[in-house]
Amino acid sequence: MTDVKDWQDAGERLGAAELRELQLERLRATLHRVYERVPHYRAAFDKAGVRPDDCASLADLARFPFTTKADLRENYPFGMFAVEKSEVRRLHASSGTTGLPTVVGYTEADLSMWSDMVARAIRAAGGRPGHTIHVAYGYGLFTGGLGAHYGAERLGCTVVPASGGMTARQVRLIVDLRPEIIMVTPSYMLTLLDEFERQNIDPRTTSLKVGIFGAEPWTQEMRREIEERAGIDAVDIYGLSEVVGPGVAQECVETKDGLHIWEDHFYPEVVDPVTGEVLPDGEHGELVFTSLTKEAMPVIRYRTRDLTRLLPGTARPAFRRMEKVTGRSDDMVILRGVNLFPTQVEEIVLRTPGVAPHFQLRLTREGRMDALTIRAEARPDATPTDRDAAARAIAAGMKDGVGVTVDVEVVDPETLERSVGKIKRIVDLRGK
Repeated sequence: MTDVKDWQDAGERLGAAELRELQLERLRATLHRVYERVPHYRAAFDKAGVRPDDCASLADLARFPFTTKADLRENYPFGMFAVEKSEVRRLHASSGTTGLPTVVGYTEADLSMWSDMVARAIRAAGGRPGHTIHVAYGYGLFTGGLGAHYGAERLGCTVVPASGGMTARQVRLIVDLRPEIIMVTPSYMLTLLDEFERQNIDPRTTSLKVGIFGAEPWTQEMRREIEERAGIDAVDIYGLSEVVGPGVAQECVETKDGLHIWEDHFYPEVVDPVTGEVLPDGEHGELVFTSLTKEAMPVIRYRTRDLTRLLPGTARPAFRRMEKVTGRSDDMVILRGVNLFPTQVEEIVLRTPGVAPHFQLRLTREGRMDALTIRAEARPDATPTDRDAAARAIAAGMKDGVGVTVDVEVVDPETLERSVGKIKRIVDLRGK
């Protein structure tokens, strides 16, 4: 059997001292780049009283100001770029559902680096040259589809660019084209599994061996359900368009113990979400990234709002791991004094018979009191009695496990609206 280390590139084999030296060199160059070329960063650094040369060690990065999504929107569309528009080879953008979209740009070198990092991620997940990869992430301005596509091709794989939607056709493509790997959101993978079963096809009999799932938080319970129903290894991939896209970090198939961050290109910190203080490795907080090699739109201390912690590397010892994201600081719901995250609801929904792992939280206000209704989709074979029992079980689980009283509606399958394979988890109607 080929040693897994034979499939690691030079960056993955760096020693700890070599990595820190490389990070500092790249960090200092990036700080100079943005100070000289991006008016926002020059003004922000000046206001904070710091200059690029003040960064003499990695710890000195904590002296520099954060970048937020609001900063990107205030400089919409191209104000954060560090290159001339003529050097940009591709643009991506967020959906902009809560305001202006955030636009990101890539030079030719950026696209090459991104493809390398996604190829590294797929390789860590078990992908090898010659494998066929079914990409069911959405293509277009969303970074998922094209990021996965070019990374898979860079690794030497055959790509099926299925994109999202047309679920019955996706099942047919998987059966006929026999891919070894699927890249998709975990919630849409569950939709695909439902469709396999609707067509009387056992998903465990397909050619699929590995699922690389990202673009939304998902729990260990969801991993277990996918692996049991599909007969595959389910691993996590992490990224965000503001930093580069998918491929910032990847869970290794041999350990499945969190996502190794490709620290030679993306420097992580975890900070207290309220104070902004840098927290030691091992403590939970908000994930912050500084890009080390991005040319078109480098970001300095970008606040992701994702909640996790940093741990030592295992399968890739040079790189620290981030624990699976438990939620987002801006997704936290405070309901009558109790803090809760969608992932807590997911754990309860997943262990409830009769309902699929597709749910939505609807917040309303009744008088002076906030109210929460959980809408969960029934499984196709659930009877009315099953639905009633599921609603009672979810309500009891929320009361006993989270400490809040909620209403529960079990709705018909495929009722909740999806976007690029994801369900919008929180619908806040309190101000409407």
